[in-house]
Amino acid sequence: MAGDSARPGGQEPADSETTSGFAVPEGLEVPSPEDEHPSSEFAVPEGLTVGPRPEPHSEFTPAQGIPALARARGTPWQDRMRTLVRMPLAERPAPEYVPRGEGEAAPPVPRVLDLTLRIGELLLAGGEGAEDVEAAMFGVAHAYGLDRCEATVTFTLISVTHQPSLVDPPVSLSRTVRRRGTDYTRLASVFQLVDDISSGEVTLEEAYGRLATIRRNRHPYSKGQLTVASGLLAGAASTLVGGGWQVFLLAALGAMLGDRLAWLASSRGLPEFYQFVAAAMAPAAMGVVWAAGHTTGRDEVQAAAMITGGLFALIPGRALVAGVQDGLTGYYLTASARLLEVVYLSVGIVCGVLAVLYIGETSGVRLDPEVTVRAIRPTVQLGAALLLSLTFCVLLQQAKNTVIPATLNGGVAWLVYGAMHDTADLSPFAATAVGAGMVGLFGQLQSRYRFTSSLPYVTAAIGPLLPGGAVYLGLLGFAQGDVDTGVENLLTAVTLALAIAIGVNLGNEIARLFIKTPGLTTPIGRRGAKRTRGF
Repeated sequence: MAGDSARPGGQEPADSETTSGFAVPEGLEVPSPEDEHPSSEFAVPEGLTVGPRPEPHSEFTPAQGIPALARARGTPWQDRMRTLVRMPLAERPAPEYVPRGEGEAAPPVPRVLDLTLRIGELLLAGGEGAEDVEAAMFGVAHAYGLDRCEATVTFTLISVTHQPSLVDPPVSLSRTVRRRGTDYTRLASVFQLVDDISSGEVTLEEAYGRLATIRRNRHPYSKGQLTVASGLLAGAASTLVGGGWQVFLLAALGAMLGDRLAWLASSRGLPEFYQFVAAAMAPAAMGVVWAAGHTTGRDEVQAAAMITGGLFALIPGRALVAGVQDGLTGYYLTASARLLEVVYLSVGIVCGVLAVLYIGETSGVRLDPEVTVRAIRPTVQLGAALLLSLTFCVLLQQAKNTVIPATLNGGVAWLVYGAMHDTADLSPFAATAVGAGMVGLFGQLQSRYRFTSSLPYVTAAIGPLLPGGAVYLGLLGFAQGDVDTGVENLLTAVTLALAIAIGVNLGNEIARLFIKTPGLTTPIGRRGAKRTRGF
């Protein structure tokens, strides 16, 4: 038989199954299960030794190299993070290696992004510029090892996106900023927290704890102190534009009354527009009452100074500077929203003052705009400028260690303005721009020394330069039916306000231009957005 002929004696072998064409040939070793995946063509060839793994950022892609970012305590994180934010995503260096203890896992991505959003929300609500908010958010995410992060900041919405790799789905979180408050002490604490995070000194849980403490902290100044500060500010501003000691007291009284009316409107839930209307009516009414009892030219000057002083505390200079700064740095959507806020608040001031002036005109109280000429009193005006900046610091809830530098910065701004406008008889636009530029320059240098935001050193210092007089003359022209004069003076006020904002931003840029960014191994400087010639 065929089966018997296959084996002598017709005996079946121990392994009765015949081999197939897929069987392993005799003499060829079968790999063990542990070695099921043999090395591929990407494996290191036999005999070639592999050196230690290189340090982070020791090799670069693309070929021209990516600047490595060194974490250093003496390096302002604003410069390092702003440089990275302005880079294309493909050219940014990967985050540094964060040493962790044995068995310690990397921070969870959602927690890091949530912390990033909370920090960005506090900065944006405190009035910080959009670029600095993005730089802070990117710095937090970068410090905790998240690569491929993009932060987006608008006036009311902030978001952050992290893409782990090109094949993994991105993780995105967003947050809406619904309430805004002025507290530069809280702003400085948040900046200090970001500085500690970017230096690697704070863990994720510690950062959450410190952020909660910052939120719970009370404002350094009470409502009563803010009311007194607003009165002193109005009195100092009225002295700045030619008022005497009686005008100082009445302007302070009118501003404090307006502040109380604004608090009352706020407690009743009225929008901020109506709060500005109420706050502007009180000092205007005080000036009209003064003018009704005094008919000489000198008394009309005092009435104009009284109303002008009350306007200084209400002009939204902080929002204006932030809006122009966002526009100059390329954040046009946020800049438009901030400037629209300035317009609405200014319209509220216009409505309040114009209503009182119109009532005064119809009642026979005539205010002559031709007599509102500012007297030159260098010593008195310098003291008034210092007092005005000091009270602005209180209204902005600044930390006490920033009050004196900001006050002196305001005095420098007024000295520059007075020397150029009053002594050299230059245009008020040029004098205002140069004075604001000095404010921005010194404010940026002081913020670098303190590792904090420049806003506490800048916002209060521009107080003496605010165009309160031009605003008053424009409103008076409208109240008297002289539309051409009103429009001309309001355009002058807008021009001076833009001069302040551009001067502050230019001073900031000059300070950054001549200070090298440490911590970057390649001298690339601060990149700006590359633009064509208008198209």
